[in-house]
Amino acid sequence: MASFDLSNRVALVTGGNGGIGLGMATGLAKAGASVVIAGRNKDKAKTALQELKVAGAPKSDFVTLDVLSGEECHKVVDEVAARFGRLDILINNAGTNIRRQPQEFTPKEWHTVIDTNLTSAFVCSQAAYPHMLKAGGGKIINIGSMMSIFGASFTTAYAASKGGVVQMTRAMATAWAKDNIQVNAVLPGWIDTELTQGARKEVAGLHEKVLARTPAGRWGTPVDMAGIAVFLASGASDFVTGTAIPVDGGYSVQG
Repeated sequence: MASFDLSNRVALVTGGNGGIGLGMATGLAKAGASVVIAGRNKDKAKTALQELKVAGAPKSDFVTLDVLSGEECHKVVDEVAARFGRLDILINNAGTNIRRQPQEFTPKEWHTVIDTNLTSAFVCSQAAYPHMLKAGGGKIINIGSMMSIFGASFTTAYAASKGGVVQMTRAMATAWAKDNIQVNAVLPGWIDTELTQGARKEVAGLHEKVLARTPAGRWGTPVDMAGIAVFLASGASDFVTGTAIPVDGGYSVQG
């Protein structure tokens, strides 16, 4: 369908060299977008770029980015827009987690999680805004979490960051709707990634609890994130903004 066609569109995906970010980037590539993935791990990026090539991306590239540096975020966004001539889609996917009980967090650990998950999404979006304004519009997709909805004793900083992502998304959506820039959030459920594999090692019984609560009866995979990425990045969602959409196999609707 033409409304889902991303030909001649340029996308930047932070943390796009693996996991959810790569799943979404691959979806964009299959829909015809040129995709730039940004991250710190160059070895992972080589594999990711090969997957994007197989998916049919007209052009793909990797840029090194430490999202904890606001200056670097602005520089990378500007470089991508200059290299490809435009920037139409930004997926703020870079994220981290430190699992601690609230009383155990150090200020440094707290800021590491908040700045990686929330502040970087704000700064990258701010950097992308003038390029999208110049192009006549754009799409920003912020990655939240089930912890944007629920709480857990070991996710204080992570939950705060992901709750903030949803509220930031709503505020940006209202600010930039007049500029034809749609801003939405995606709330992944329990997706099988390196991050959640670490959680299963640290949190006893997590695997069984997730399966018991998820109506789909399985963990999600990065591929499950491709469809929502294409929808929110394409013309099909031009009248959708400020939303937070769970992609969770039904996990969040269970009592």
